[in-house]
This record gives sequence, C-alpha cells and structure tokens, in this order.
Amino acid sequence: MTVGNSTNNRLSYCHGTGPLPLLGLCVGQVLDDTARAYPDNPALIARHQNKRYTYREFLREVERAASGLLRLGVQKSDRVGIWSTNCAEWVVAQFAAAKIGAILVSINPANRAFELEHVLRHSECQTLVLARSFRDCDYLETVRHLCPESVRSRPGDLQSARLPSLKNLILIGEGPVPDCMYRWEELSELGKDLPAGELQEREASLEFDDPISLQYTSGTTGMPKGTMLTHHNMVNNAFFAGASMKLTHRDRLCIPVPFYHCFGMVLSNLLCVLSGAAMVLPAAHFDALETLRALAEERCTAVHGVPTMFIAELEHPEFSRFDLSMLRTGIVGASPCPIEVMKRVVQSMHLRDLTIAYGLTEASPLITQTSTGVSVELLVTTVGQPLPHTEVKIIDVATGMTVPVGVQGELCVRGYMVMKGYYKNAEATRLAVDENGWLHSGDLATMGDDGYFRITGRAKDVIIRGGENIYPGEIEEFLYTCPGVSNAQVIGVPDVKYGERIVAWVKLEPEAKLTAEEIIKFCEGKIAAYKVPKHVKIVDSFPMTLSGKIQKFKMREMAIQELQQKGAANTGSA
Repeated sequence: MTVGNSTNNRLSYCHGTGPLPLLGLCVGQVLDDTARAYPDNPALIARHQNKRYTYREFLREVERAASGLLRLGVQKSDRVGIWSTNCAEWVVAQFAAAKIGAILVSINPANRAFELEHVLRHSECQTLVLARSFRDCDYLETVRHLCPESVRSRPGDLQSARLPSLKNLILIGEGPVPDCMYRWEELSELGKDLPAGELQEREASLEFDDPISLQYTSGTTGMPKGTMLTHHNMVNNAFFAGASMKLTHRDRLCIPVPFYHCFGMVLSNLLCVLSGAAMVLPAAHFDALETLRALAEERCTAVHGVPTMFIAELEHPEFSRFDLSMLRTGIVGASPCPIEVMKRVVQSMHLRDLTIAYGLTEASPLITQTSTGVSVELLVTTVGQPLPHTEVKIIDVATGMTVPVGVQGELCVRGYMVMKGYYKNAEATRLAVDENGWLHSGDLATMGDDGYFRITGRAKDVIIRGGENIYPGEIEEFLYTCPGVSNAQVIGVPDVKYGERIVAWVKLEPEAKLTAEEIIKFCEGKIAAYKVPKHVKIVDSFPMTLSGKIQKFKMREMAIQELQQKGAANTGSA
C-alpha cells in the first residue's frame, strides 16, 4: 500500500498493492479451469431442492443450459433476465449466460409489476427465466398482466406490446407450464440439437472486457439504472475477495444472501468457482434456522451475510444445539455491524478469520476489505484497506480536491473494478465516473494513517433497511402514480431491528381526500414489501431552503421526534 503525499499534508489516497496479478479470463474459462482441476469436488449444494453437483456435473449442467440458450437464438450481448429466489437453476443460468456472452439481467425477487416492467423494458430483455412465485406475488399472473398476449403465444414466439423485446419465457419449478413458456429442463433437450462445436465457437469469440451483467441500482432520483459489469470486473473482484478470506478448494461457503445482489452473484458464487470451493444454498431466501442447519450439517467453513442475518442466527432459540466449530471465515457487508454483535459472531460462531467489506454495485462490488486475523476493533470501526490494483481517495465534496488524512470527504475509487457504465444512460455515467476514471461513491468516509477506511455517512439519501439499499427517488416516483398525490418525499428514520424504516411525507392535490392508510394500501402489492412506507404523513408543505431545495434532514429530525412521541420510532417493530 502506498500513501500519496503533498508538501503540506499527507493526503487521503491509497493504492491497494499485493503479489496477485489481474486475471485476463472470462467467467466460462474460470469454470472450465476449476472443473478440470477439481472435477470431483462438491460445487453446488442446493439443500432446499435436494440437488448436489460436483464440479464435473456442474459444468455439464451449465453447458447443457448454454447450448439450449444458443438453440433459442440467444446472441452475444442479448439480455437474459432471471427473476427468482436462490436456487440451483439461478447459478446454472448465471454461468450459462456468461459462457455464450449473453448479459444476465438480475431481477429482485421482491419486484412487482411496476418494477419488473421497467427493468424488462429498459434492458430490452429477450429471454426471461422465472420462478412461479415469491411470497404473495404470483409471477405467472404478473407476466400475464404485463403481457396479455402470452395466453395466445407459443414458446419462443411471444409478441408483447408493452415488452416488445421479450420473446422467450422459461419457467423454473414443478407443476403445469403455461403454453407460452418453456420448462427449464427443456433447455437441455433443446441443446442436444445444437451443431457440434457451436458453443465452443461462441466461447472463443468472447473478450474479458465484454459486459455480461446488468444489475439495476437506483439513485436518489428517477428510476433504477442498469449497471453494466464485465467478465474482467467481476472475475478479478471475486478473486481478490477470496484471497482476502484465504478461501481454497477445501472450503464450503454457506450462501444465505440473495443472488440478485453482487454480494451473492459475485462475492459468493463466482468467488467459490474461482477457488474451487463449494456453494451451499441453505434455502430459497434467508431463514435463520435453515442457515444454521446448513452450516452444521454441511460442515461449512465460511459464511456470508449482512448484520441482520447474523443477529437472527445468534438470537435463534436453537442456536446452541448446532456445531459450528468448522467455521473459519466469511464476509459481513451491506451495513455497519455493532461491536457487541461482531464480538459474538467471532466468538460464538468461531469466525476467527471473518472479514468486513465495503463497496457498491458500480464497483463490481468490492472496494475495500479487511484481511484475515485483524482485531475486532478494526472489524467494527473500519471497512478495511483497498483491494489489490485499487486506487481510493477521499475528496472535498465542494472543491473536488483530495483532503488530508483523517478529514471527512467523499470516497472515490479507480481501477479494474469500475463499471463499464449505466446502460443507455450516458449522462448518469458521466456524473458517476469523472473524466479521469474516478467513480464517485456518494459515501462520506475518512482514511486513517494506517490506510484503513471508515465510512462516516452517506452523501446520498439512501435508506438501508435490513441490508437492503432503498432509494427514496424510486419510491417517490411510484407514489406520484397514486391518484390524488401532488408531491411525495421519502426519508429513513432509525429502527433497532432493521436499521432504518421508511417514512413518506405526502402533499395532496386540491380536493383530494386520501388518508395515510389509503396511501399505504395503494403501495401494497405494487412495489416490493420492504419499500412500502411504514408511516405516511399528509402535509401542506415541506421544509425548504430559500433557493427552493427541500431539506430532508429537517424532515428526518421532525419525523424522529414525532414517532418517538407516539412510541413508534426505534422500537424494532416492522
């Protein structure tokens, strides 16, 4: 690690160094190499599906699915969406799409029709792999709602007015299949008719700088933006994260985090394949008891999670009956972990080599990470040092100048991990990545003399609830679709259980008679449940500056005080 200097101050600039070179590999090559090196090692264990694959078997499944996608006419750079909770098919689809150079569009399983339509339209998705449902959302009914033409379509021949690019629908899971959809298992059958050598020819045409992932992440204004990530972005980020954990082919990683996040897709699945470790899926979505069972019964040596997941596991009534002595390492990410919780995780779960990591989707995702064996104090007060081949600096938000060590500013990053850009959004890309290649995180941080970074706040008004990043602008835009709503402003207030809860201030149109309860009811079932405001306040105006800017910090202060008076704030209730 080197620290930049000026004549007057040591500046907050770090360049992550190390003995490991950058890898010039595509994702498919990584899988091929690992399957060749460790063919009989366990690769994927989906406990809730009773499916187990060695690396030899996993590669075969991936190649069959890849051949099937080719047979459906999926071209290089075509978009293949996946809308499902964690399952074996998700992982197979991830690597199959990469092998043919398709761009995988990761869709949040909690999305409803409003969000799904935006992602599919904006990405121009041609193929959608989907599950049947998640919680109270019927995926099949949602697709029928968006594409009523599907009831008269045959597989591969969808012609939708609202989603004109979408042609192929592929259903995961047991049960009857609508006439317009292929069953997942049919991909393997379709692939049998593929001319010999066609898959290999496609793979040979790929470059590691090709984009293969489109992850939708919101800003503080507007609808979600599609972050384009390449083979090079993700392979190297996973490689260095695994090296920080010292993960090897002898390890088994328990993965309770969702795959649609970079945490699950890159730092879990791809990280395991790079090191030859086993991917252990405890359940379709997070369940504390199933995670504990998987850790003990599969003899896992590593586990990933956000603080709320670890808290749920530690506080589970049956925690003490599980033998977790094989555990060694893992990653805690997404939000700060309280020091007492961290101590319990390290001691009670035997995670002596646990690491803390910080990043964002646009950085593929990791920027900094602690190494194994650091003190608990560093685990809870810092987010580590830059990964190898990663430049990080802290700048003054007003001037753009690098600030001295210890001074707060915006964290910026430059290197191999920076996204290719936002899909079809050059202006947003320009605002995020400056002319010198620095990605501006929007997060406030400081750098210490030791080169460790500390996140001190958020320049953007992102709400973090239970490890989920929630962006007020997206919810505000949806609230505008509610008849009678003139303006809406969304903020986050503290919550013991989830970190933050969502509060909406709403101004009504003249003569509108909406109640807070009616507005909440309007949201339910139309947007993801975790985005639905828990409290709505009907107002005549918003606190503003003289220049007309809405002062969300004042709204936040007022909301906290009002909810405390009602006994609703910071109680831990949902």
